[in-house]
Amino acid sequence: MAVLSYFQQLWRSEDLRNRILITVFLLLLYRVASHIAVPGADPFALKQYLDMQSSGGNALGVFAALTGGGFDHFSIVLLGLSPYINASIIVQLCTVIFPKLEALSKEGAQGQQELNRYTRWLTLPLSFLQSYGFLLLIGSGTGGVNLVDTSFPGVLWPMLFVTAGSLWLMWLGEIITEKGIGNGVSMIIFVGIVAAIPSRFGSILLAGDGKIGAFYLFVIVSIATLVAVVLFTDAHRLIPITYASQGAGRGVQGNIPIRLNQAGMIPIIFAVSLITFPSILSQFLQTADRFKPVVAFINTYFNSQNPSMLYMAGYFLLVIGFTFFYVSVTFKPNEVAETIQKRGGFIPGVRPGPQTANLLAKTSSRLNLWGGLFLAIVAIVPLLFTKYSSLGSTDLLISGSGLIIIVGVVMELIRQINAQMLAHDYEKLV
Repeated sequence: MAVLSYFQQLWRSEDLRNRILITVFLLLLYRVASHIAVPGADPFALKQYLDMQSSGGNALGVFAALTGGGFDHFSIVLLGLSPYINASIIVQLCTVIFPKLEALSKEGAQGQQELNRYTRWLTLPLSFLQSYGFLLLIGSGTGGVNLVDTSFPGVLWPMLFVTAGSLWLMWLGEIITEKGIGNGVSMIIFVGIVAAIPSRFGSILLAGDGKIGAFYLFVIVSIATLVAVVLFTDAHRLIPITYASQGAGRGVQGNIPIRLNQAGMIPIIFAVSLITFPSILSQFLQTADRFKPVVAFINTYFNSQNPSMLYMAGYFLLVIGFTFFYVSVTFKPNEVAETIQKRGGFIPGVRPGPQTANLLAKTSSRLNLWGGLFLAIVAIVPLLFTKYSSLGSTDLLISGSGLIIIVGVVMELIRQINAQMLAHDYEKLV
C-alpha cells in the first residue's frame, strides 16, 4: 500500500509527472536509435558481425557499456557518450592548467555554462576522430570483411553518421537533464546497461547445466556486492564546523561532508580506456609480420575475454591511481579552508587557514585510499569469474562498474524525485 500511495503522489504532481514522461520518451528514442545500423554497411558483413557479438563479444564491450554505446548492432550511436565524457574530463583537467578556465570555473552558473559550451565544441572533433578509429576496429573483427568502406574518401560518409549519432546523444542527454528527471548522461548509460541484462540472462538459460551453477554463484556475489555498493555510495565523513555567532551565545554548528567515493565512476572509465588500449593496438598491428611477437604477448596477457593476472593487477592499480589523481584535481583543500575562514567558521581544535587545509587533505587522502580499493575490488570481481569459472565475459548479467553506475543513478533519481515531491507539497500548503 505504501508503494501504491507513493506512485499516486508522483502522478498527482503535474510537473513531476511531465518530467518523468519526457524522460521515458527520450530514453525510448535512444533505444530505437541504438538498433539503427550505420547506413552503407555491407549486409553480409553486418550479419557476420551480429553473429560474432552474440557468441563472443567484443574487446571494447566493457567500454561501450560505460559510455552507452551501441556496438552490438553497429548502430549510429556506437560511440555512445564516449567523446562527450572525454571532452568533459579534458575541460575539467584544463581548469587546473589554464588560469582563464580556472577563473571561469569560479564564476558560478555563468562560468559553468561557458565551460559546458567549450565541452560541446570539443566533443565534435573528438567524435570525428574516434569514429574513424572505431570503424576500423570493428571492421577488423569480422573475419576480414569490412562492415563499411574504410578507404578514403569512402569512409567519410559513415564517419559523419557516427559523429552525428554521438552529438545527437549528447544533445539528448542535455535535454533529459533540463526538461526530464535525473542527469541525462547517467540515465542514458544506465538504460544501456540495463537493456543488455535480459538477453544475457536468456543466453545463460539456453546454455544449460554447464554454466548455470557458476551463474547462480555470480548472482549471489552480485547481490552481496549490490548491498556493499549502496552503503559505499552513500558513505561520507562529516567534518564538524563551528561558525562564530554574530550576537551573544554559542556559535552555529555545521559540518562538511567528504564522500568516501569522491571520484564516482571516472577512475574506472580512465582505467578501462588504458587497459583496453593494448588490445586496440594489437588489432592494428596484427597484419604486420614484424609485430607478431608483440601481438601474441598482448593477446596472451592483455585479453579482456581471458584476463591474466597481469591484466587484473594492472586494472586494479590503475583504478586506485586514477582515484587519487582525479580527486587531487577536483577537491582543493586550500580553497575549502579559505571559504570556511571567510564565512567565520573553523574546525574545533584546528587553526583556520593552512592547518585546516592540511586536515581536509589528510582526511580526503584516507577516504580516497579506501574508496579506491573498494572501486578496484568491485571492478575486478567479474574478471575473476571469467578467469576461474565457466562463465565468459558475455555471460555476466552486469559488470562491477555497471553495478556502481546503476546504484548511483537510482539513488540520485530517488533523491531528485523526493525533492520534487517535497516542493510540490510545499506549494500546496502555501
